[in-house]
Amino acid sequence: MSAPIAAGVGAPYARLLSVASYVPSRVVDNAEMCTFIDSSDEWIQQRTGIAERRWVGEGETVETMALAAARTAVERAGIDPADIGAVIVSTVTYFHQTPSLAAKLAYELGTNGAAFDISAACAGFCYGLAQAESLVRSGAAKYAVVIGVEELSRFTDIHDRSTAFLFADGAGAAVVGPSETNGIGPVVWGSDGSQADAINQTSEWSEAMQGGTQPYIAMDGRAVFKWASGFIADATKKVLEVAQLSPEELDVFIPHQANNRITDAMLRHLKLPENVVVARTIKQFGNNSAASVPMAMDQLLSTGQAKSGQTALLIGFGAGLVYAGQVVTLP
Repeated sequence: MSAPIAAGVGAPYARLLSVASYVPSRVVDNAEMCTFIDSSDEWIQQRTGIAERRWVGEGETVETMALAAARTAVERAGIDPADIGAVIVSTVTYFHQTPSLAAKLAYELGTNGAAFDISAACAGFCYGLAQAESLVRSGAAKYAVVIGVEELSRFTDIHDRSTAFLFADGAGAAVVGPSETNGIGPVVWGSDGSQADAINQTSEWSEAMQGGTQPYIAMDGRAVFKWASGFIADATKKVLEVAQLSPEELDVFIPHQANNRITDAMLRHLKLPENVVVARTIKQFGNNSAASVPMAMDQLLSTGQAKSGQTALLIGFGAGLVYAGQVVTLP
């Protein structure tokens, strides 16, 4: 008979200790966007809710944005960086295959803990949050930093009338740590690879390396809208169910900032009370993919629209097609 193997022992529960974001410096309003495509401010706002978006300016990159957001989150959490056991970065716009962005950020943050990148598009932050919660509870990490960061402006065909006005840049980060009471509910997540072509890149990077054109984001807007307003609305309802909460017990709803019409469809499906605060940061920030949820959370807290200790439902969804969501107590 083999010798028994000890199991890891961690915290009884985990919670969000802090959240922070980095908003790029360049403001691109719809008037400027319409110099690239044949559209109008009225049409863009009516179809998406976007009035302006943020793109990186001089000296701003995926790495600088992620590090700024993560450093602020660590400072707000008041923890020793050396105690960070894991750094998880979600991004689809870091164009170095190796080493991971997470490993570089871990060093800059002052930890030699585990570090890895994940590719889960707009659901990435919620994917990372689920992993961080498990790491803290298992004892694999005392604290974990989850970062969502994108430089989508670099990956967007600004002359494509169907996508150019949607995508933007930014970073959001959160620190997850031990708690005596539960602050992060069970994750509801999954994928539908049968619709992988609904959001993808136009070509492989190898083609660009051989003198071809740079790949860009391509999207079947109708397919994504149908999936998000139907299937994802059902999944969001399940997030509440597994957390054993009713809509009346929710204070804040923070969906991925993809499109205001999708958010409206979710609200109708969930039948949330009118007093629930709903994130609508898409108006000034656009679609920030993996950075969307933490950026929205930080903005709601920093502006006083949401408060520490309130109960919030998070849901992310995007290319894959993938989705993930959980209920959390706001830091």
